[in-house]
Amino acid sequence: MSLSRTDASKFLSYVLRHEPQAIGIELDTEGWTDIDTLIARAAAAGKPLTRALLDEVVSTSEKKRFTVSEDGRRIRAAQGHSSAAVAIAYEPRIPPDVLFHGTATRNLESILAQGLRPGERHHVHLSADTATARAVGMRYGKPVVLRVDARAMHAQGHAFYRADNGVWLVAHVPPAFLAPVDTAG
Repeated sequence: MSLSRTDASKFLSYVLRHEPQAIGIELDTEGWTDIDTLIARAAAAGKPLTRALLDEVVSTSEKKRFTVSEDGRRIRAAQGHSSAAVAIAYEPRIPPDVLFHGTATRNLESILAQGLRPGERHHVHLSADTATARAVGMRYGKPVVLRVDARAMHAQGHAFYRADNGVWLVAHVPPAFLAPVDTAG
């Protein structure tokens, strides 16, 4: 019996973003791994994953967390890596004037003092709209959405990138470029 779609998605996020060694796979510097090897190692680790289920997870994910290579042989997480082996060479992009970040209200004081930092991940994740940012913030508690003055950051030399799934990435957001947004109602 294979995994449910939800369990498969969580498992793929875990091994493709954070712990590939948990099932004995390797990710190249761009985050790619061979799909056949991934499926075999997942089964050996007690996580029965089929190609059909993997394809279903990739195609139905609203957040487009995973990317399959053009030849259909490799897969990677679009962003969110904490693995030191992965350093995806995203092309710098000109960001929209404003981007957003969702978090829990308990983090607000620290963020406004220190800015946004990637923590265990390689980049800070930003959204193009408040609804997405609010949904992200809700995962961590009572949500608050922060407005990021991306135009001013970019003008001062901060590099922005856009992941395969549309998430905007940046190394750090200094406090001067942040402001809480009222998204209630």
